[in-house]
Amino acid sequence: MNRFEEAKECYARFGVDAEEALNSLKEIPISIHCWQGDDVGGFDTDAALSGGIQATGNYPGKATTPAELMADIDQAFALIPGKKKLNLHASYAIFEGEQVERDALTPAHFEKWVEFAKARGMGLDFNPTFFSHPMVKNDLTLSSPDEEVRGFWVRHGQCCLRIAEYFAKETGVPCVINFWIPDGYKEIPADRLGPRARFKKSMDEILSVPYDKEKVFVTLESKVFGIGLESYTVGSAEFTLSYAGYKGITPLMDNGHYHPTEMVSDKISSLLLFHENLALHITRPVRWDSDHVVLFDDETREIAKEIVRNDALNRVFLSTDYFDASVNRISAWVTGVRSVQKALLFALLQPHAMMKELQEQQDFTALMVLGEELKTAPFGDIWEEYLKRQYIPEDYLAPIWDYEKEVLSKR
Repeated sequence: MNRFEEAKECYARFGVDAEEALNSLKEIPISIHCWQGDDVGGFDTDAALSGGIQATGNYPGKATTPAELMADIDQAFALIPGKKKLNLHASYAIFEGEQVERDALTPAHFEKWVEFAKARGMGLDFNPTFFSHPMVKNDLTLSSPDEEVRGFWVRHGQCCLRIAEYFAKETGVPCVINFWIPDGYKEIPADRLGPRARFKKSMDEILSVPYDKEKVFVTLESKVFGIGLESYTVGSAEFTLSYAGYKGITPLMDNGHYHPTEMVSDKISSLLLFHENLALHITRPVRWDSDHVVLFDDETREIAKEIVRNDALNRVFLSTDYFDASVNRISAWVTGVRSVQKALLFALLQPHAMMKELQEQQDFTALMVLGEELKTAPFGDIWEEYLKRQYIPEDYLAPIWDYEKEVLSKR
């Protein structure tokens, strides 16, 4: 009997079918963010990052062209098992002729990305880019009191909604389009209501554009603060959750966008009660929204457990969102996405019905002991079998070092 068969027997003693867990895992799509590959640079501007965003480090080999970024994505995806989507920002438009402004983007500027996705049998998700641009005036976009500025960004959002529908139609996979703005103030504002009223008006105008709600899922993301925007953020959690309910769109939670003592895993069940769908940006905050590479840590596991135990895998859109320029960027992609998948597998291998029953019986002693026993169950043998069945090498550093030597070091 090999290690996988022994591991299956171990989990069977808990009433868990490891084969069923593996079959479920391979069907869960993860939307992988393109911006890890170039430190959120994009292709439409040479402007420095703004909006409270910062990529730290200067690891060699950053992608600087669409061809380089696509090659790097291919290399990462070859080392990541399971179903995948690619998550793009509007700033990654590809201009083969005259460049246009963000409020004039069309599907034609993303044809190369659609070709890329279709050739690999995957869908695309999308994000308007409300940062790193000259029309971000005084750290404000959709909440700006300057109607020229606000109008520019409304038009950008409307353009992106049309592009999202184009993605869905072309790939045959629904597109999640996420709206996040960095707007806020460094110091305590005299007027908190005004900017939020303008943000609401702007979103209403953007969503007045007709779109196929079966193919396009609009999400709205909150944030606590950004660098230089510490005292007030227009798109707070209260605003975005209220607006999502008011407009019938999908709330998005990024687990780096809350206070350090707040856990997104604790919020998932509440949102599932009141929203048909929920979207997550999975990252790893260290003290603040620092977008560290996701690890197989407690909160990532707890997020996955909440989704699985509440039978919500078909209701929650999962995306990764981090950018680390201090390590090999390909490795950052692979490590982070595999960590999410490990967490999902760990969750699928839990005897949730048994544990819920113990809770209902108020047998917290047995529940605690069972939870601790599961931590040392042979999870690694099940994960190794998953990689084997997906024809993905367990050791991914060797091919990454080869790629760095042959490709990244020559840029």
